[in-house]
Amino acid sequence: MEVSVLEPQMLSDLARANDWNAATLVAGLRTYFRSGSTTELSWRRKQLSQLRKMISENEAHFVQALQDDLRKAPQESYLTEISFLYNDINHTLKSLKKWVRPRKVQSPMMTQPAKSYVQPEPLGVVLIIGAWNYPLQLLLSPLVPAIAAGNCAVVKPSELSPATSRLIAELLPRYLDNDAFACVEGGVAETTALLEQRWDHIMYTGGGRVGKIIMSAAAKYLTPVTLELGGKSPCIVADDANLEVAARRIAWGKFTNAGQTCIAPDYVLCSRQTADRFTPMLQRVLWEMYGEHPRESADYGRIINSQHTLRLSDYLGDGEVVFGGEVDVDDCYMAPTIMRNVNLSAGVMQEEIFGPILPIIELDDFSKAEEFVNEREKPLALYVFTQDEALADRILSRCSSGNACVNDCMMFMLAQDLPFGGVGASGMGSYHGEHGFRTFSHYKAVMRRRNILDIDIRYAPFNDRKMKFLRLLSK
Repeated sequence: MEVSVLEPQMLSDLARANDWNAATLVAGLRTYFRSGSTTELSWRRKQLSQLRKMISENEAHFVQALQDDLRKAPQESYLTEISFLYNDINHTLKSLKKWVRPRKVQSPMMTQPAKSYVQPEPLGVVLIIGAWNYPLQLLLSPLVPAIAAGNCAVVKPSELSPATSRLIAELLPRYLDNDAFACVEGGVAETTALLEQRWDHIMYTGGGRVGKIIMSAAAKYLTPVTLELGGKSPCIVADDANLEVAARRIAWGKFTNAGQTCIAPDYVLCSRQTADRFTPMLQRVLWEMYGEHPRESADYGRIINSQHTLRLSDYLGDGEVVFGGEVDVDDCYMAPTIMRNVNLSAGVMQEEIFGPILPIIELDDFSKAEEFVNEREKPLALYVFTQDEALADRILSRCSSGNACVNDCMMFMLAQDLPFGGVGASGMGSYHGEHGFRTFSHYKAVMRRRNILDIDIRYAPFNDRKMKFLRLLSK
């Protein structure tokens, strides 16, 4: 799920021609930030309320845009994008007064009389680059903590979801402070021009290849970055798992948004006997969810474009298709697909699938599941289905992942107080709730001292008396 960005060595004259506009935009936002207006708690609350109002007053338009871009069902759009943003904004408004308070810390004896505290302060002007698979949620959800922390921001929607991009670009200036926020549409040239500017933080959601380009651009100014990437999120199904429940929850996690979800289960890892029992259960669940002909279901979406559809169709030769497999490139359609006997060295198991294909990988020795996961890059999510708490604890403690869930898929996203982020190749940094506020804030260390009791032990000339007193204070 990558935005279009030129490689650093391939910067075009067109991108360079846009530099002045991008520079002017950022300079204007920085001037406004320095006015101090964004630090006011009332300003932050108003902008968050206006963002919520923008969504609520235009729900039907957003649902239509998501339908146009990804053929998302209205209820799926509400569940995974619109209601998510409502909950995010409401939680932030409820908690913001607490988050902005200074945190008192202890002052050591030698500093007395003194008061020490940590003061959250906004970073400045930030860039948020969204993704096409959840083009509303993944662009505006990071904007929520950026506003809460008191920053100015530029948001860059993905050009691969043009209907949602146009709608956000049209609505955002009507609701938010135009001196503090801007939406920049476009593709390669616009994104590259933005990345050439100096930012106080860059937040990017997408693929690892472009994530490296983001980091390279940020390095020029030592700009901190948050990268929400992806990878191959394993779904370990133990022999003792409740397979009926697991089938429903894994099917939902995998095939929502036609599999185009960064935290979707990428593959199932189980024993051969569990695979034999589990496969027909998955098939039955998919029939129940989408009918015998998923293409005709109003609840089943489409691949973002024909290029990605072709990419996914190439994976079908990497193993045995035991369910689904139908593809129509012109309609950007791929049926919910289950594969077995997969070639582990083939593309379907080497690259993030990001589509409606679920390989079931059979292990002759299930105790090797942890080793199988750990031999690969650290995933964004890890799923474990078992009724054995000790087994779940062991897997969670031995397998590193950005996020994890036991006996379900993706539901951790609903817990606003849980951080969301990757580790290693699946990303760096996190957001959601207070963790997002922290991402877009600097926690400044402050000490306030008085002009009395100016103990002389730190000043030259030094002597035995001062050394004795210093030793006493440091024990």
